[in-house]
Amino acid sequence: MPMEPRLIDPFHRAVTYLRVSVTDRCDFRCVYCMSEHMTFLPKKELLTLEELDRMCSAFINQGVTKLRVTGGEPLVRRGIMGFFRAMKRHLDSGALKELSLTTNGSQLHKYAQELADCGVKRINISLDTLDADKFAKVTRWGRLPQVLNGIDAALQAGLRVKLNAVAVKGFNEDELFALQEFCAEKDLDLTFIEVMPMGEDMDDAMRLGQYWSLQDLKDRLKTRFKLKDLDDNTGGPAKYAQVVETGQKIGFIMPLSHNFCESCNRVRITCTGEIYTCLGQEGSMDLRPALRENTESDAPLVAAIHKAIGTKPKGHDFDYSRKKSDGKMTRHMSHTGG
Repeated sequence: MPMEPRLIDPFHRAVTYLRVSVTDRCDFRCVYCMSEHMTFLPKKELLTLEELDRMCSAFINQGVTKLRVTGGEPLVRRGIMGFFRAMKRHLDSGALKELSLTTNGSQLHKYAQELADCGVKRINISLDTLDADKFAKVTRWGRLPQVLNGIDAALQAGLRVKLNAVAVKGFNEDELFALQEFCAEKDLDLTFIEVMPMGEDMDDAMRLGQYWSLQDLKDRLKTRFKLKDLDDNTGGPAKYAQVVETGQKIGFIMPLSHNFCESCNRVRITCTGEIYTCLGQEGSMDLRPALRENTESDAPLVAAIHKAIGTKPKGHDFDYSRKKSDGKMTRHMSHTGG
C-alpha cells in the first residue's frame, strides 16, 4: 500500500512527486532547452541505472507515489528499459501509483509497447509545431514524421498521450487551432506552457521576444470555442479548461503570468544525483556522495534527502512584468530534467 507522505517541506507541503533525469543527452537540440553544440557529461559522472533504481526506491520508501522519467531524452539512454522494468515492482506492490515518461517522441516507435508492458500508462510528448520545416528549425536536429510515428505507436500500445507545447511568440501563434484540432482528432490531451527564462545563452531581449502569455492564448481560443474552467487537480502546475464543443481538456502552465508554487509537491533529481527542490531556483544539493559512499545502508541517503527537502523554497522568481527576464536560470532545461 502507498505510504503516508514523509517528506514535508518548510511550508508544510508534502513531496509525493519525483522527476528524475536519466541522461543529459538528447537527439534534438531544441532552442529553448539547450545549445546547438552541447558538451555532455562524461559517463562516469552519471548515476548508473542501478544507482538510479536505488535513488528512486529511497524516495518511494519515503512516500513518493508518482515518478516521472525525464532527460535530456530518456529513451536514448542505453539499457533504459531495464530501469523501467525494475520500477514496475513498485507499481506491483502498490507503493508507486504512477510511473510516467516525458519524451520528444523520437524513439517511441521502438519502445511504446515495452513501456506499456512495464506499467507506464501515460506519457508526455514535447511538440510545439505541426509544420515540418518549423519543427526542424526549433529542434535543430529533429524530424517531424519520426515523432508523429511515435505518437501513433504510443496510441496503438494503449498509452494515454499528452502533448506539451511551449507557446512561443512569432513561432507557433498561427498554429494554435491546428494543434488543438490535431489533439481533438486523435483524442490526445494538450497542455500549453509559457516559455521560461532558462539557459545561459538566452539574453533578456531574446526571452522577452519569445514570451507569449497564455492568458492571451486562452483569449484567442475563446474567439472560436467556449471554454469551461475545470477544478481538476493532478498535483501539477497546470490549470485546466474544457473545450465545450469538442469535450477535450486543455492545460495551461503559466509560471510567468500565474505563480503555481503554493501547491508544489515535486522535486527533481538530475542524472548526476543533484536534487533541485525548485525548477526556478539555483539551489541544489548533491546526493551522490550519500548514495555512493554508503552501499550497505540507505540511511545516509534518506537523511540527505530529508535535509534537501528542508531547504525547499516557497516558490520561483520567474517574472517578465518588469520587461526583463527576472529569475533567469543559467542552467539549461536539459540539465534539470524539465
